[in-house]
Amino acid sequence: MSTPKLVATDLDGTLVGLDGSVSDFTRRVLVQLEEIGVPVIFVTGRPLRWTRELFEHIGSVGLAIVSNGALVWDVAADKPRLTRLIEPSLTAEVAAALKAHVPGLVFATESLEGWSCEPEFASHVSDALRPARRIAPIEELSDEPLIKLLARRHATDDADELLAAAVEAVGDRVNVTHSSFPLLEISAPGVTKASTLELVCTELGISATDVIAFGDMPNDLPMLTWAGTSYAMADAHPSVVACASDLAPGHDDDGVARVLAGVFGL
Repeated sequence: MSTPKLVATDLDGTLVGLDGSVSDFTRRVLVQLEEIGVPVIFVTGRPLRWTRELFEHIGSVGLAIVSNGALVWDVAADKPRLTRLIEPSLTAEVAAALKAHVPGLVFATESLEGWSCEPEFASHVSDALRPARRIAPIEELSDEPLIKLLARRHATDDADELLAAAVEAVGDRVNVTHSSFPLLEISAPGVTKASTLELVCTELGISATDVIAFGDMPNDLPMLTWAGTSYAMADAHPSVVACASDLAPGHDDDGVARVLAGVFGL
């Protein structure tokens, strides 16, 4: 393997520990990569508000890909570099199809201004997420372009089965995925971690073959398939382990940093 020119890494279940923090060892490796001129791009399903807390670890490239590729955030300028939004008419169409095919779903939305939800969705989330911008039926929340549409039903649902039912309902009209628990994460058609990472890499003059990527959940599959070198975490979803070219130690064992230290001789 030739030495990669860019690192792309998921956050939760991958780069950060169970408590969501970056360990001292991982922090040192990120700094060393910056010193040798290797950019590290965070590529996460997290919304912007949950990614900001880790911006201190972003190097000179200054970009984060959030919400599964729907938003590229320019950290230094504190503004969006790129948005890939779901148009209102498509949101309404997809929500109606999902409600008909998967009874009991309740919805939330993410926009640049924050998150909103149906009344029934609010009871599923912790106080740390409140307050929502708006609480209303999805038919009313579909009136603005969205970064992401979210849907869930029961906490006991199997995440993979819920995803399969949603894909059957909407096909490729949108991109539907999940990241561990049974919460559907819906983006505009063609919007994935991979497709947005490719746009960023093209801007930086870096090809897929020169990218090393890390992930742990189904929303990472497109990115791991696209990158020249891909690592699944040891405790990753079975589909991710099957897809990736290599296996890294678990996220609570500094798996990403340990692999990078070996690859780059740090």
